[in-house]
Amino acid sequence: MDRIDETTVFESRRSFLLGLAYRLLGSRAEAEDVVQDLFIKWLEADKASIATPAAWLTTACTRHCIDLLRSAQRSRLDYVGTWLPEPIHSLHYDSPEQSHELASSLSTAFLLLLLERLTPKERAAYLLYDIFDLDYPQVAQTLGVQEATCRKLVSRAKASLGNTQARYQPEPSRQQQLLNAFHNAITSGSTQSLAAMLSEDVELCADGGGKASAIRETLYGLEAVLGFVGESLSQYWREYQWQEVEINGGRGGVLRGEGEVVAVVSFGYDAGGRVNRVFIMRNPEKLGLLGSGSLA
Repeated sequence: MDRIDETTVFESRRSFLLGLAYRLLGSRAEAEDVVQDLFIKWLEADKASIATPAAWLTTACTRHCIDLLRSAQRSRLDYVGTWLPEPIHSLHYDSPEQSHELASSLSTAFLLLLLERLTPKERAAYLLYDIFDLDYPQVAQTLGVQEATCRKLVSRAKASLGNTQARYQPEPSRQQQLLNAFHNAITSGSTQSLAAMLSEDVELCADGGGKASAIRETLYGLEAVLGFVGESLSQYWREYQWQEVEINGGRGGVLRGEGEVVAVVSFGYDAGGRVNRVFIMRNPEKLGLLGSGSLA
């Protein structure tokens, strides 16, 4: 296999590898670093010993991400304020079924659930089996465990995640109504329309990473969230330019000031289509790659 063929093989898997790494790590920047490191490792690998390039790449990517997840657990204990996954643009897919399955696995609420409830190996096993449709023998080989162990990892992950309501996304028209109401609340200070679209137990959290102003504690309940949106956000955000985009598999808002992205807003929903989570990203380090392309 010459260098051109090596590159072609890798590029044919790049989108898959980037999507897998992002779902495992919750960071576009870290995922791109993993994929770039993997490309170098792939070029240097003994191709004669690699029977299935796709499986080799998936295994190398997954194991590298697991190592990073283990080290990240300690560093996030020292994170200033709330840690949220890095927001990313998400693609439109070839079919409604593919769009729902893959896009819903990008939601901020779902990624947080994976991080909070699953060990690194459980997270990898669940994603490979349930999201990317590898069978148990393939997942076991990727993780370097027995098939019986792999089945236990997936079973424990599913039990920990419950019914994965965090992946629920209402119809686009419902999401659009929410965005309109949220934007109106920011520009006018009136939260009447927004109130009807939020659950009573709604939560709002923000990630400033100690690098931008943001609330450090999660707000709980309808009254607290509406007060914050209608008073604080309306006061400070009403002059920002508002853009509606596909963020983490659903409709979200990007706010710009003087041409720079200053905040991203995305949402989680309950089974009734009401918003039960509001996520605000303010950390400039996590906003820097927002315009670098969509993620599958």
